[in-house]
Parts: sequence; structure tokens; C-alpha cells
Amino acid sequence: MNKRRGFLVIGMLLSLAACRGQAPQALGTLEWDRVTLPAPASERIVRIDVREGQQVAAGAPLMQLELTYAQSQLAALQGQAAQSTAALSELHNGPRSEDIAQARAALGAAQAQAREAQAYYARLQPLGTRQLVAASELDRARAAAQSAQADAGRAEAALAELLHGSRIEQVAQGEAALASAQANVSAQAVLLGKLALVAPRAGRVDSLPYKLGDQPAQGSPLAVLLVGEAPYARVYLPQALRNRLQVGDALQVQLQGDAATQVYPGRIRMIRSEPVFTPYFALTGQDAERLSYLAEISLGKEAATLPVGAPLKVLDDGRR
Repeated sequence: MNKRRGFLVIGMLLSLAACRGQAPQALGTLEWDRVTLPAPASERIVRIDVREGQQVAAGAPLMQLELTYAQSQLAALQGQAAQSTAALSELHNGPRSEDIAQARAALGAAQAQAREAQAYYARLQPLGTRQLVAASELDRARAAAQSAQADAGRAEAALAELLHGSRIEQVAQGEAALASAQANVSAQAVLLGKLALVAPRAGRVDSLPYKLGDQPAQGSPLAVLLVGEAPYARVYLPQALRNRLQVGDALQVQLQGDAATQVYPGRIRMIRSEPVFTPYFALTGQDAERLSYLAEISLGKEAATLPVGAPLKVLDDGRR
């Protein structure tokens, strides 16, 4: 029994030694560049024009969101822009001749009342000197004359304001209000156009998370497209390989479990400078070999038919 246990322990040690002696491997998956189309607004899906896995051209319709609310908002903003346009035109044209005539008439009436009040006060002054009228009556006459004179001055200022027309600052404010209203109309028109979802690039529909009649929240992914002429390999390089590889190096990848052992040439297009797992400062000695660095390897068109997400490995000849 003890002999059998000893053989078992020796076998385990040999297995561990063999594992430690294995060459480092870079494993990963096959991926495509993805384009995600978010919902521009929380509107109900009223039409879906594609299916998952379908190849689409740039500009091809994907789905349609409900337009009713966005169209009513656009109409309201267009009304505000028209109102701002009319207000600016009024500022440029200045007051109407009828308003000026009304202001002149008001000034004439105010001046007539001022003359009448001043004359009445002038007639009371000698009587007040001889104390033939009460002092309070004389004070009221003087106050009425001063008030009528002030009303005449106010009417004269109102007429002058109409004759001078709009101020430069008022015109500038009107122009700014019109520009803001027109910008709001343009923004709403752009949003209305986005409710008809189209493919920004040629590609293959990978995912349609929502169904006909759903009302996704704003920003939710409505469609995911796989774009580009060829896929790429997303792999994790161990520390030993990371030290020998750099962007631009040529490599070969192979699907794991591929009985035909077909290999696909590629070229490294990106290597992260930071490890994706345990930070380097927490490792010492042989533990540093556990570090892994995310890398992307561009593949050729011969890999375009491979399934997305297929596991693969990097073939390294060890000569670097």
C-alpha cells in the first residue's frame, strides 16, 4: 500500500514538472469589429426590416421606430421658430404709423391737460395770496399742475421712443432667439431622421435584442452589426510571449479542435501594455509568468467564414 502511494506521489510530481515545462500558449477567440446602434429615443418599434445573420449594405434600412411624438415635437418647434421670425421682422420694421399717430394724440391730450391745470393754478395764486381760498385748495391745484406736466413729459418720451425705432440690443436679442429656435428645429429633424434606423456600414446583422412592438429605453442597443472585410483574433498573451512579440509581427492561428489543422496567417495590430489579470506589482519570481496581456491579430479574408467566438490558439515557432 505504501509502495503504491509512493508511485502515485512520484507520478504527480512528474506530471507537475511536465506541466511546468510546457511552452507558453496564447489562447483566444475569433471576433469581428462590432457596430452598436443605440435607440435615439424611447419609441415603439413598428417595423423590422432585417433578420439576424443577414448581410446588409451601407444605408440599408434596419428598423423603424414610431414617429408620432417626434413629428408633433418638430411641428411645435417649427411654430416657435415662425414666431421668432415674426418678432424679429417687427423689430426690423419698427413701429406702425398708427401707433405713432396714437402716441401723438396722447401727447396732445396730456399737454392740453397740463396747460389747463397750470392755468387753474395760476388763477388761484392771487386768491391764495389774499387768503380768499384755502391753502389746501392752492396746494391741490399746484400738485395737479405738476402731475399733468409729468404726464405730458411721459407721453412725449413714449412718442420719441416710437420715432427712434428698435434698439440695436433688441434686434440682437431677436436674432439670437431666432437662431436658437432654428437650431432646435434642426436638432429635432435630425432625431426624427434617426428613428428610421439604417446600417452605417456594410456588414452582417449579429443581434437584434428587441422584437416588433417593444419600446426600448433611450440608448438601448437596437442592433449590433459585424463589420469589416475579415475577422480578428482576440488572444491573451502570457508574459513569456509578450516579451518576444510586438505590433506588426506576423503570426499564425488555428482553431482549437480543428481536425484539418488548417492555419490562418495574421498580423498583430494591438497589444495592451497593462496585464488584464493580476497586477504586476503583486507578483514576484515565477508568479510573474501568470501575467496575461490582451492582443488583437488581424486575419485575412480566408478566415471570413469562420464562426464568431470560435476558440483558437496562436502557433508560435519560438524563434523570436
